[in-house]
Amino acid sequence: MYVPVHFAFSDVAAVHAFMRTNVFAVIAGQIGGTIQFAYAPIVLDPEPLPLGRVRFHLARANPFAEIEDGAELKLSIMGPHAYVSPDWYATSGLVPTWNYVAVEGTGRVRRLRDSELRRLLSDLAVQEESALAPKPAWTMEQVPPERLNTLLTAIVGFQLPLDTLEGKAKLSQNRTQADAKGAIEGLEKRGDPASTAMAASMRKAFERERG
Repeated sequence: MYVPVHFAFSDVAAVHAFMRTNVFAVIAGQIGGTIQFAYAPIVLDPEPLPLGRVRFHLARANPFAEIEDGAELKLSIMGPHAYVSPDWYATSGLVPTWNYVAVEGTGRVRRLRDSELRRLLSDLAVQEESALAPKPAWTMEQVPPERLNTLLTAIVGFQLPLDTLEGKAKLSQNRTQADAKGAIEGLEKRGDPASTAMAASMRKAFERERG
């Protein structure tokens, strides 16, 4: 990933926080000489240090599930993103751009054993159900054992210890404060969910810079 210095965020804790908020990943790998993609929710573990690992599962029928142990995979997670009109800037003569936040990582994959796959599914359910409180959390124990065993045979679990991990937050840090303020206000006025999320990320970033 191309990351100019002013857009980089490399603090592992900050990158992990982003990944816990944005859990749906694009996973790329080479199978049979062809680059293929898979899409899956992840569970992030802080260990092994220093970068941690991610766990995910795929349908057994997915050709990507045939990936071999030890194969290198690339992980990409996209956060908020939105078009920025130059009309929103205080400075004239500028051009449109697209602001976004993204994280990439690489590692060598390993298949999960049956017990590890069950743990992954349980951890994923806990992770996502916790956001639905006060609804009582759904658990795997609610699925009849025979039915659960059948479902488990239809999926494959993986872990990816991360060898590299980097983040990019393109939030108008290269623009003047007045330009950034105008872009934030323009995004907020546009009002769609993507623009609103980007405006919030930009505002938070500039508040951090001001201390």
